[in-house]
Amino acid sequence: MSIQVEVFSSPGCGKCGHAKDVLRELVEEIGGSKIDWREVNILDELDHAVSLGVMSTPSIAIDGELVFTSLPSAKNLRAELVKRLQGK
Repeated sequence: MSIQVEVFSSPGCGKCGHAKDVLRELVEEIGGSKIDWREVNILDELDHAVSLGVMSTPSIAIDGELVFTSLPSAKNLRAELVKRLQGK
């Protein structure tokens, strides 16, 4: 079973690129088959972002729940991903 991760970003957001890079590295480290992730451009999917409560970028939702409203440290993101995977 895998978890679904969404990285909410906006064009020109430098921290958003860093968030995607960190997530990409963690997915490779933990195991790509365990984590499905996608980038969500808030301009293209504004209704979805608003429905989850996204107010700034980058924000990260896991399994449809807004978990990080700003760029988390790699350590905190890794800990949250591992915790969620262990709960599956």
